[in-house]
This record gives sequence, C-alpha cells and structure tokens, in this order.
Amino acid sequence: MSLQIQFKKYELPPLPYKVDALEPYISQNIIDVHYNGHHKGYVNGANSFLERLEKVIRGELQAGQYDIQGLMRGLVFNINGHKLHTLYWENMAPAGKGGGKPGGVLADLINKQYGSFEKFKQIFTEAANSLPGTGWTVLYYDTESGNLEIMTFENHFQNHIAELPIILILDEFEHAYYLQYKNKRADYVNAWWNVVNWDAADKKLQKYLK
Repeated sequence: MSLQIQFKKYELPPLPYKVDALEPYISQNIIDVHYNGHHKGYVNGANSFLERLEKVIRGELQAGQYDIQGLMRGLVFNINGHKLHTLYWENMAPAGKGGGKPGGVLADLINKQYGSFEKFKQIFTEAANSLPGTGWTVLYYDTESGNLEIMTFENHFQNHIAELPIILILDEFEHAYYLQYKNKRADYVNAWWNVVNWDAADKKLQKYLK
C-alpha cells in the first residue's frame, strides 16, 4: 500500500497587464511567447518533477529507476524559472506608469549608496551587458547590511545570494528579447529601463526595511 501524499502544484499567475501593454519597448509577440510558452513551461515542468518526486516518496520508483540529483536539479530549474518570471512581470509596467526614475526610500538608498540614479543605472546596465550566456541581472536588498547589491546569475542557478530578497530583476534569456531585438541584447536592456515599475520595487523594499 503506497503512501497517500501529494505536493501542492504550482499555477501560472495572471499577467499584471495585457500582452501588448509594454509596447513598443517589449512587443506583444514576445510577451505572448514568453508568458504563455516559456513561463507556463516552467510551471508545467515544476509540477511534472513534483509528481515524479511523489512517486519516489510513495515507493512507486525503486533505486536505479530515478536520478535523485537530476530530479532535484530539475525541480530547482523549473521552480526558479517560475518564481523569477513572476518577479520579472511584476517589475514592469506600461508606459506612463513604468520607466523614469525611482522615488521613495528606494531612490534615497540608491542615491546614498551609488551617488545618483544615473550612476546606479550605469552599473546595473554594465552588469547586465556583461552576463555571459543567458540568465538574470538582479538588485538584492541585504537585510543584514542594508546594502543594495547588484548581481548577475546564469540560467536559474548560479550566484544567487541566500536569503536576500530581489527588489528588481531583468530577464536576459534570449526568449525575453530575440523576436524583437535579435542578438542586440544591449538594445533590449536599454529599452527595459522604459518599463521598470519603480513603485513596485519601492514597495517591495519597504517590506524589508528595519
């Protein structure tokens, strides 16, 4: 008799805006493929690996019938893919609401630690353009030091700093820009600044301020 266990499955969250809302900076075609294809694929992938893990726990798969390291890696890749994309959608907003400069405590902290928004934008952009291959550029808030840390990590794995909340995030997988910008990733990075949702980033930061 197998164990009666079940993990709660992941669901694709709704987009915070219409698929054409970020044009002309990010096209409707890209958002459609990115959200309905890639993000949904990560959700389905995460659930598929969870179902396989359930079979291992229930004893339906015996030793030699599964690769536990491959299973864990598949879970991390797909769950992180889902969660990072959710943050990415929330960190953007249509023209009129997105872009410009940050305000509130986020602006104050950027000015304090980077000297100005222009210098911060320069460093973040340089970091994004320096990323080898595919991955993400993020702005973390370190609750221990109070520092805003810019970091890149490849795929969904490397250079993630444990426990640090992500305040701002930029997707640099080719599926985020190739249909519109081809291999000119720097042009996509420059365009992305026009849709950054600074209000959402500031509200997120405020949750972690001591």
